[in-house]
Amino acid sequence: MFVAFRAFRVRRCPKIDGRPVWCAIRIAPGQQRVATHLNRLPHAPERPHGQVRKPVVGRKARAPDVDKGEVLSKPHGGREVPRTPSRVTRTSLTLDGGSLTPAQVAVTARGNAGTARAHLADHAAERMRASVALKDSLLAQDIPIYGVTTGFGDSCIRQISGDKAHDLQRNLVLYHLNGVGPAAAEDVARATLLIRANALSRGPSAVRPEVVRTLLDCLAADILPMIPERGSLGASGDLVPLCYVAATLIGEGEVTHRGTVRPALDALLDARIQPLALAPKEGIALINGTSFTAAFGVLAAWDARELAFVADLATAMTLEALRGNVSAMHPFVHENKPHPGQVESARTIRALLAGSGLATSFEDILVRRERLDGRGYLQLGDRIQDTYSVRCAPHITGIVRDMLDWVERWLEVEINSSSDNPLFDAEESRLHLGGNFYAGHVGHAMDSLKVSVAGLADLMDRQLALIVDEKFNGGLPPNLIVPRTADDPQAGLHHGFKGMQIAASAVTAEALKQTGPASVFSRSTEAHNQDKVSMGTIAARDARTVNALVREVAAIHLLALAQAVELRGIEHCAPATRAVHALLREHSEFVVRDRRLDGDIAAVIGLIESGALRRAAGLADTDFITGRGLADAVAA
Repeated sequence: MFVAFRAFRVRRCPKIDGRPVWCAIRIAPGQQRVATHLNRLPHAPERPHGQVRKPVVGRKARAPDVDKGEVLSKPHGGREVPRTPSRVTRTSLTLDGGSLTPAQVAVTARGNAGTARAHLADHAAERMRASVALKDSLLAQDIPIYGVTTGFGDSCIRQISGDKAHDLQRNLVLYHLNGVGPAAAEDVARATLLIRANALSRGPSAVRPEVVRTLLDCLAADILPMIPERGSLGASGDLVPLCYVAATLIGEGEVTHRGTVRPALDALLDARIQPLALAPKEGIALINGTSFTAAFGVLAAWDARELAFVADLATAMTLEALRGNVSAMHPFVHENKPHPGQVESARTIRALLAGSGLATSFEDILVRRERLDGRGYLQLGDRIQDTYSVRCAPHITGIVRDMLDWVERWLEVEINSSSDNPLFDAEESRLHLGGNFYAGHVGHAMDSLKVSVAGLADLMDRQLALIVDEKFNGGLPPNLIVPRTADDPQAGLHHGFKGMQIAASAVTAEALKQTGPASVFSRSTEAHNQDKVSMGTIAARDARTVNALVREVAAIHLLALAQAVELRGIEHCAPATRAVHALLREHSEFVVRDRRLDGDIAAVIGLIESGALRRAAGLADTDFITGRGLADAVAA
């Protein structure tokens, strides 16, 4: 199922608009190749200030942008590696509005451009045609149908004749094209197209099967709407963002087509996709839903699961670096507080440390301890238990794992729901008005998820603080510098990872700052028709931002851990952590003297995003996608 791709080298290229950029070039045959599989598109926080330059039609879209995580990085002192994440091959999906999984969305969104394949199930198309027939019947009776023969929102008291219904749908799309902020990343756009197609395929939305097929044709051709990230309240659906999806289908506005910004109409015609003429109800059906919010949510949850594994990996390496007490991970401890995520994290850490000659245990401490021998007091040479950031790590990472179980359940319900209004019950020949466009579940899920994921940054930052501090690191040199004799000319000149810990602490603070709940900031709007809204889109974007910040902390921590275990003696590490160390060393050399490390950090972020570190530790993509843990994968 998985395909290996050629690695790229990066080099500095001529400036574009006065800015230096990195360009990717293929590695010549026979040189180092990187086998990558599972995409992890980085999502760094948005720029709080400054202008977003509007792309010029015809230029390549998405020039490498640090804030979007799409820049190629060149580590200093290590091999050159691409920040461009890896890919998975995608199989064709059959959409019926009830069986799409978050994993399928993530894999589809993050595969190679132009390889997404999905089609509409025949029975779903029949349901869609039945609801369209009911809608046409009601139109013929001049029954006021919200958003079809009435105005929108508080304008629902104004009815129009059926012959105006087509124009009303087009105007609805055009007057909502007022989004602001940076364009959403391409994986978000792909996920949005797929989720919206699936939601409409349930049937009650009264849209023609051609609408869903056009969405899927755009996905297959990688014609992606350029969707501004800001402007959705997450209630009455993602009106503003999804209007950019609807605009693409009717040939309005601009899209990216295989990486190039183009007029939507040109891209559609080149791909032999017929632009839609919206029928009554189809405009509101396209935009009155939660698909943009859900796209961010699905990808944020997917990335959070990768970060949970990385946090367990960092804990295992911390135990080796500090010669810590692995007895805190003993099954007996966690069986007596059996939160599933906590138990799984402890199992993962034990599996990672299998065969370690560095991590110790309570039994080891008892063997080598000095005896009291009748004395009333004795200061032990070893701590018999570690600090909370080590000993309680499964209790912290386990929260993320357990939270993801219910978050992903909620997301699966959301992406398999009819999230627009009104809905048509063809079996009972009834029209129903409701509020399925409200993204409250996704918003609350994302608000909760970002708190738990930010906690991983706090955990790893505290572990890093122990490792670099000679007062707490069990005999490692201060700041992980190379030990030197007093008469060495370089003695006293180097500070190793001191600056790295400062940076990690700053980024951690920023991640924690982002955890304030967005869902509590409801704003009454639209003449008090939308007087209670979810803010789910903001919450989901925040979760994306927190993930990116936590990845940065994890990358810094892992570089310090690689240095620490090498100082301890890498030959004594467990096989799994040795393999991870070897991968890190392919991209970042041992720090002998002070040097810049920003490129090394960027390279390790790429390894986290791509799943390469997880694979090096022994958890393959197939196991990760299906939810199998490392301990079970190793046992198999």
